[in-house]
Amino acid sequence: MEPVKAILVDDHPLFRKGLAELFEHDGRIRVLGVAGSLADARPLLAGQADVLIMDLHLPGQDGIEAIRRLREEGVRIPVIALTMSDAEEDMAAALRAGARGYLLKSMEPDEVIDAIARAVRGEVVVAPAMTAKLVRLLDPKPDAAGSLMDQLTPREREILDCLTRGKSNKAIAQELAISIDTVKLHVRNVLTKLNLSSRVEAAVYAVRHDLRKGK
Repeated sequence: MEPVKAILVDDHPLFRKGLAELFEHDGRIRVLGVAGSLADARPLLAGQADVLIMDLHLPGQDGIEAIRRLREEGVRIPVIALTMSDAEEDMAAALRAGARGYLLKSMEPDEVIDAIARAVRGEVVVAPAMTAKLVRLLDPKPDAAGSLMDQLTPREREILDCLTRGKSNKAIAQELAISIDTVKLHVRNVLTKLNLSSRVEAAVYAVRHDLRKGK
């Protein structure tokens, strides 16, 4: 599989250099360019990038407004916020502005890489620590959770629990001592049985209904 082609925007040279080296070493993400501001990154946006990864707090620029402006200008590559802020309002503003994801710099490297790959495939991704906050933002209404959950096998409930904790496929495979392909199959089954379309929705669904206690 071809690596994801990314542009990194962060005003801290040490961080963006370290992140670029991490991606290159992992091999799943190829960095096309790095910049300290969105203005410096603009020439790169005309290339073949698959995703723009940017901090929200850039010098002289509001990251939320920057995402909104990119969308208004017709820039269609996914934008992922990678930030230190775990504030619910920042996540809400970023997603409403058009960000495909909201990740925290405190996340494990493998979690960040896995989330970026899923965002490029069309999922909305959020840091595991932000899942409960996302539930509140969605203001969910009760539904027939119990009857849907009854369709899940014990193993699928374990998979759902792992998704709720933000585990990547690799981490789930290691925790449950199964292959990554088996994890992918179980994840697809969980999403199908719960009538959901993404891992984030599955995690939100589980937290919303407090279903982890029913494992």
